[in-house]
Amino acid sequence: MKYMHLLMETMQSMDEKTRLRWGMALAAVLILAVILSTINGRITRLEKKRAAREADITEMLTLKARFMEANIGAQKLSNRLAATRPDDSPAKIVEEIGIKGKNTQIKPVKGEDRPGFVEDAAEVKMEGLSANDAVNLIYKLEKGAKPVVVKKALLKTRFDDPSRLDLTLTVALIKASQQGTR
Repeated sequence: MKYMHLLMETMQSMDEKTRLRWGMALAAVLILAVILSTINGRITRLEKKRAAREADITEMLTLKARFMEANIGAQKLSNRLAATRPDDSPAKIVEEIGIKGKNTQIKPVKGEDRPGFVEDAAEVKMEGLSANDAVNLIYKLEKGAKPVVVKKALLKTRFDDPSRLDLTLTVALIKASQQGTR
């Protein structure tokens, strides 16, 4: 309060032109403070917007990489589906692989219904395979040129020869469904 009273006395003791100049200088300082405050607020908003956009770009780059990966996978599946002919069957594919056991049996089973696809399933039993042959058969079925899914696999060692395996697989060949059927 004392300072305010002292300031008022000082201002009243000045002549009118000096008071006007001091008032203008004070108004200019206040206007400058308002302008700088507004600019600072705008800069803060722009920095927040930039940070949000950088986060969006980072997320989009991640999504782009995931999309490209999914697109490559879809293209591979599409190419594998295109390689499938209507007369293909799980039995034919197993024969083409060329891995045979002592006794090979292939029985057709009912496949699942998938929209847009026909699933041709079969149960494959092979006896007396080496572990390497069993692994190679499963690998060639899943990674071959045709879209084959190994739905179930059962490996048993033989009682008479523990180095040999009996293999029972449920495999499904996926084909694109014909437009007229359904």
